Amino acid sequence: MKTFDDRRKEADQIIEGFLREEKGYDRTLIEAMNYSIRAGGKRLRPVLLQSFGRMYGADEKRLHPFMAAIEMIHTYSLVHDDLPAMDNDMLRRGKPTTHARFGEAMAILAGDALLNEAFTIMSDETKRTLFAEDGPLLDECFGEVYATSFISKYAGVDGMAGGQSLDVETDKLGRDVTGEEIHYIYLNKTSALLEASMLAGAVLGGSGVGKDISLIASAGKDIGFAFQIRDDILDIEGDESIIGKETGQDKRNGKSTFVSIHGIEESEAFIRDYTEEAKTHISNLENVKDEEERIFVLDLFDALTERNH
Repeated sequence: MKTFDDRRKEADQIIEGFLREEKGYDRTLIEAMNYSIRAGGKRLRPVLLQSFGRMYGADEKRLHPFMAAIEMIHTYSLVHDDLPAMDNDMLRRGKPTTHARFGEAMAILAGDALLNEAFTIMSDETKRTLFAEDGPLLDECFGEVYATSFISKYAGVDGMAGGQSLDVETDKLGRDVTGEEIHYIYLNKTSALLEASMLAGAVLGGSGVGKDISLIASAGKDIGFAFQIRDDILDIEGDESIIGKETGQDKRNGKSTFVSIHGIEESEAFIRDYTEEAKTHISNLENVKDEEERIFVLDLFDALTERNH
């Protein structure tokens, strides 16, 4: 079985195939988009989408456009998150952030363009399936429609954008965030897109997902929460040379986090509990076609929440 690093490299190659050529009057915009994507990263969301697709027997080529799209959406959120109006970060993955490299205005446009490019890729793939030369492939098209629906919902007000909005609002007000608000922020800002990746991959596998959908959704919520708590701890204890960005920013900005409320020891316990819950949901899936992929996901969940970067 391939390791996560193998999968990440494979995802990199797939995503690269969907990047635009840097030419024309909008060359600088495309260069900023590609720079943001090529800055690196775990490629966690496309890897999860691919793995859940394989778990349910998806045609590999059907997964590729959605892998590229989910990474573009994630990347656009990081580009905007780094802006002076948000976190005002100058480093991302050890490299200048997009606004530090191209200026604030171009970074805003690059984020906007990446988001729209993602939906162009997904809609083009759906049209290709619907208007196939040998007739509409309706069963496949349903999977692509549902995958697009999951991704669009959890990237927007009901997910990532909604969670980020509360995060920004509480920062602006300069007040402590309540435990309930942190729960909302984490489940939306972080968990939602992981959940979308897993659900999209599964439905692209065909009609055999059935009642497994609710288990996958619950696993996405739990592992996303554990993942974000680990991020909080790394902001306190992490090695900047490994993480690729400054640590201690939450404390300097007076930002309330799960860890600032519960402390590191209790937070570590929560990480273990949420990770085990997520693994239990995956273990209880009934319609899995590829057991090796299930094992890969279970191992990946452990690696994500025990990571040092």
